[in-house]
Amino acid sequence: MTGTMHASFKKLSSTAVDSLNIEIEHYEHIKTGAPHYHIRSDHDEKAFLVAVRTMPHDSTGVAHILEHTALCGSERFPVRDPFFMMTRRSLNTFMNAMTSSDWTAYPFASQNDKDFQNLLDVYLDAVFFANLDELDFAQEGHRVEFSDSEDRSSELTYKGVVFNEMKGAMSSPVSQLWQGISAELFPTTTYHYNSGGEPENILDLSYQELLDFYRTHYHPSNAIIMTFGNMDLADIQSRIDEQALNRFEKQDKQWRVSPEQRYTEPQTRVAEYGVDSDDLKGKTHHVMGWLLGDSIDLDAQLEANLLSQVLLDNSASPLRRALEESDLGTSPSPMCGLEDSNREMSFMCGIEGSDPEHAQALETLVLSTLQTVAEKGVPQEMVEAALHQLELHQREVGGDSYPYGLQLILTALPAATHYGDPVALLNLDPALERLRNKAGQQGFIQDAVNRLLLNNQHRVLYTLKPSSTLNAEKAEQEVQRLASLQASLTDEDAEKIIERTKALEARQAQEDDPDLLPKVGLEDVKPELTYVAPTSMHSDQLETTEYVTGTNGIIYQQAFKDLPSLSREQIEWLPLFSQAWTEVGAGGHSYLEQQQRQTATVGSLSAYASIRSDVSDAAIMSGYLTMTGKALGSNADDFSSMVKETWLEADFSEQSRLKDLLLQARSRKEQGVTGNGHGLAMSTAAAQLNSSADLLDSIGGMPSAKRLKAWSEKVESEGVGFIEQAMKDLYGAVCSGPDSLLLVHDDINSAAHLDATRRLWEDANSSQKVQLDWAASDSPSYWMVDSQVNFCAWAIPTVTLTHEDSAALAVLGGVLRNGYLHTAIREKGGAYGAGATQDSSLGCFKFYTYRDPRTEGSFADFEKSLDWVLQQKTGDHLIEQSVLGIIGSLDRPGSPAGEAKQCFHMDKTGRTREIRQNFRSQLLSVNWKDILQVTEKYLKNNEGSRAVIAPRGTADIANKLGLKIGEY
Repeated sequence: MTGTMHASFKKLSSTAVDSLNIEIEHYEHIKTGAPHYHIRSDHDEKAFLVAVRTMPHDSTGVAHILEHTALCGSERFPVRDPFFMMTRRSLNTFMNAMTSSDWTAYPFASQNDKDFQNLLDVYLDAVFFANLDELDFAQEGHRVEFSDSEDRSSELTYKGVVFNEMKGAMSSPVSQLWQGISAELFPTTTYHYNSGGEPENILDLSYQELLDFYRTHYHPSNAIIMTFGNMDLADIQSRIDEQALNRFEKQDKQWRVSPEQRYTEPQTRVAEYGVDSDDLKGKTHHVMGWLLGDSIDLDAQLEANLLSQVLLDNSASPLRRALEESDLGTSPSPMCGLEDSNREMSFMCGIEGSDPEHAQALETLVLSTLQTVAEKGVPQEMVEAALHQLELHQREVGGDSYPYGLQLILTALPAATHYGDPVALLNLDPALERLRNKAGQQGFIQDAVNRLLLNNQHRVLYTLKPSSTLNAEKAEQEVQRLASLQASLTDEDAEKIIERTKALEARQAQEDDPDLLPKVGLEDVKPELTYVAPTSMHSDQLETTEYVTGTNGIIYQQAFKDLPSLSREQIEWLPLFSQAWTEVGAGGHSYLEQQQRQTATVGSLSAYASIRSDVSDAAIMSGYLTMTGKALGSNADDFSSMVKETWLEADFSEQSRLKDLLLQARSRKEQGVTGNGHGLAMSTAAAQLNSSADLLDSIGGMPSAKRLKAWSEKVESEGVGFIEQAMKDLYGAVCSGPDSLLLVHDDINSAAHLDATRRLWEDANSSQKVQLDWAASDSPSYWMVDSQVNFCAWAIPTVTLTHEDSAALAVLGGVLRNGYLHTAIREKGGAYGAGATQDSSLGCFKFYTYRDPRTEGSFADFEKSLDWVLQQKTGDHLIEQSVLGIIGSLDRPGSPAGEAKQCFHMDKTGRTREIRQNFRSQLLSVNWKDILQVTEKYLKNNEGSRAVIAPRGTADIANKLGLKIGEY
């Protein structure tokens, strides 16, 4: 389908981007001036995004709370919860809303035409004609309630979804670090503020201020519309015009971010973050940040990106090397790199795991390193390697995290937000060619370092240090704020709080007519699963599976080896080993030399271990190692040689490198706790059910975080020798060549890629798949961490994928989430999220909450949800909603290479096409009798096991719940 534009729009330009096989068309709505960018592609998946520029000037989270509240009912769809209701009535491959520092976006994607039109109708109405009920503001934003809802003498408490979400988000020191240095780099513009909202400031936002912000910002003249895919454009534009835009007049007001006022001299700032411990050593962050030029100046943006790559891309890069080798901290800061999505770019670098007194030494180290680069430059091959990475990034067809179309749209959105040229951000080839010419000139890097960094006075040295009292002080401030409010309440005020609580409970309990919303049904589901079969199999030498698909000139290679029988200690070292394998030296080259060789040859090279249960028996575990990489097709020989050299000739003898990698692994693990707290809680709960779940929890859950911390402390007292020995011991068990290969490439590069691997791997290797031995341990089930909110989980033993009940259990998860848990735990309880899911790989059913202010109440709601489902006489609509969600997830498309790799690994782990097709067929035949049967058979009256990731200082709750305490 192509079609012509609708009469309400005018076409401004059309640009072909050959490297991405797309065409970008730029239109403008005649009446309102709203821009519409359409990315024409032959992909089956279609994507849509409408964004509005939102530039708050406080930290009340007004844009964030509005994003939530706008999705709570609109003019055409006057139901209380159209967003979550549509997630249950859709085959979407992506559906969300998000608030950035200067825009709020509402994106979705679907492969089904009917579904796409349905979502388009709902999203347009939600954005431009939101109801914004005051009770929804109270639910999503903030409110006060009496702890006993009908007793005005009971204590007041704060509730609200965003309030608790941001309490969880701002528990992370890295989030506080980002917000803190951003505030200092941008002292006068919107980036000074936390667009998500600071918990204590969220409480200051009034309902009227929310309404005022909506009326001024959510207007077509302030909006950006983007679409992707092969669609009838005239039809889409007609819907956009008739359903939304033509009801508005053009608004002259333009929302813009003004250029930041520049410092005349470098600044130094110190701030604190809370930790619930008296041990503050090695917990300070030091970051240096520079404000650079306009992000919408594409040439300047690419130049800054290239400089950032040269300075920080890998361990051989001069600035990263200085930070990694420094004794001032444990590892480079996660803030290292270029931020180019704001109106003006910023460059940052620093260290974590430091102490407050090292701030000036860090500044001296960074400036002296930059001065050396400015005086001596860097080898030209380092610049060429950075250019190579930029080219590879431009060519790669993504789509494995976000849908591909939405990736392109979100890449272009910042430029559109700031009235720049989003087309140029996608059509990078001309700008890359200009950059290549400039980068080839003598002194290019030296000039860039001097101009952008050394001679740039708008610089901040920011220190974020730990405080053992800050959390308690903030908690006390909240208590005092509530006490003061309660003391000032009149009888009329107290009655209003009680009445609002009742009104909100009634609103949350109301049954909206779902037929007010459009839907797709099971009749719209394809009965056959999508399966990408290998193009060919080669077994004349090393067993090789080949996929030929649209990779746009990039080749992907993976080498595999089944894990041999390993000791418990060896299994515990596997995650660090697989991380280090491609990060150490190899083939007689030091790790620094190897890092630079990799950057110049490949796009990426990494390794990981996959451990999975047998498809029919969760007690049987086996695994394999994967070394995976990608490169431009023209580098097939060097790329394949690099894989072989790294596999067979890795060198784990550089002890300083091993220490750096350990500390980096520990840092990443710590940073992920509050972001993935629900995943860690589910892993902890499942670990108590069987040895397989315990093994996976041990190497991926909280025990692994505890282990990394213990190893780090042991290094300080005993040195690195024990790590080197562990790495060499494990390497000795797996270092013989791989037993199979996977090659993914396009037709043009097929022959060269195959020939390269055949020449290198002349002899076939074989290894025997073995069952991994693991005895379950008695691990803690209540982990106390630095968090202001809880993550609760309950796991109950069930069945594996091939069992006849697995499909009904999978559907039950969606029924419980949609029918009960969402309302009980998110809306009423105030958690950011909650759900239930069948984990057939481990043979268990899991309940979970995310950023939850409660524990006991949530566990009670888990149990009540089972009573609720058993009381329902019928629930065909609940089954349909759940199945649609599962199918949408199963059918979510990836990149061409990603889909090939996914199908290969499914087959390799026994999740064959036949087994998955059988599961799909069973899903489509589940009935309400099946739901009741599996609820009674597996879940009701089954104790299961419970787990919580909780704030420190809450041991009394653990004791009440009867859970074993662990502290990280």
